[in-house]
Amino acid sequence: QVQLVESGGGLVQPGESLRLSCAASGFAFSDYAMRWSRQAPGKEREFVAHIGIDTIGTIYTDSVKGRFTISRDNAKNTLYLQMNNLKPEDTAVYSCGVARTDYWGRGTQVIVSS
Repeated sequence: QVQLVESGGGLVQPGESLRLSCAASGFAFSDYAMRWSRQAPGKEREFVAHIGIDTIGTIYTDSVKGRFTISRDNAKNTLYLQMNNLKPEDTAVYSCGVARTDYWGRGTQVIVSS
């Protein structure tokens, strides 16, 4: 079955960086666009970034443009989210998902605090 397992979250100070990973299995990873979303405490799930199957087409929510980079390694069935210059408002549980499906991972916690 489809499995998506995120890793790489943690506690960082404002301005620092993190790289999230999402290990995918149970489906043809290279045939699907992928996405990252996040959910902060008490808030709705928010779209963060999307990447097409060609690894070139990317879309970001405005609040992370210029700071976050989504990428994928189809040979490793892995999705990434490089997060630079993190801000306290980036604090959330980050989840990866298969685009246009209801498949999501359980998420990894990111806390940005001084």
